[in-house]
Amino acid sequence: MKPIHTDRLAIRNFRVGDAEALFAYLREPTVSCFFSLKLADLAAAEKEVLKRAGNDEYLAVCLQESGQLIGDVFIHPDAAWPDDPEQPQQPDTVSVGWNFNPLFSGKGYAFEAAKAVFAELFTHQNKRRIYAYVEDHNASSRRLCEKLGMRREGLFLEYVTFQNDSAGNPIYENTMQYAILRHEWNER
Repeated sequence: MKPIHTDRLAIRNFRVGDAEALFAYLREPTVSCFFSLKLADLAAAEKEVLKRAGNDEYLAVCLQESGQLIGDVFIHPDAAWPDDPEQPQQPDTVSVGWNFNPLFSGKGYAFEAAKAVFAELFTHQNKRRIYAYVEDHNASSRRLCEKLGMRREGLFLEYVTFQNDSAGNPIYENTMQYAILRHEWNER
């Protein structure tokens, strides 16, 4: 993807040299939905960076002045019917999310990055619908979705599990779905 620049951020594809900064926030993910992305060491981070550098699914969010990687925004093509090959994907619909180094939270960087990515998706990539899944206990991501103009479409009770309790039983989390349509974005 062509780099996106905002007042404070540069949003670009991952590249060699990003491993240390990626490891800084994926060695101990703070949000349960990212537990599966946990990186064991710098070598694992280097492999992950190479994987991410090969496509536009994960975009590196960097400070404009220093170039420091502070997080990422991810864009996944819609897989509305993953269990039914007869149902086509919706190429005009994408799922998005974000993951930032906690050292940079509370400064508006996630909003600035997501807003720029949404504008790119709606304006230049002609997407019709953007949606996000957020666990109900992730208040900061819920607020971010609402600040972006997304509406809550549903609550899935005990929808997904990312960890087990001490007895090895899955801990299921409630998940909310937020979405915004291109015409809603344009009307903002």
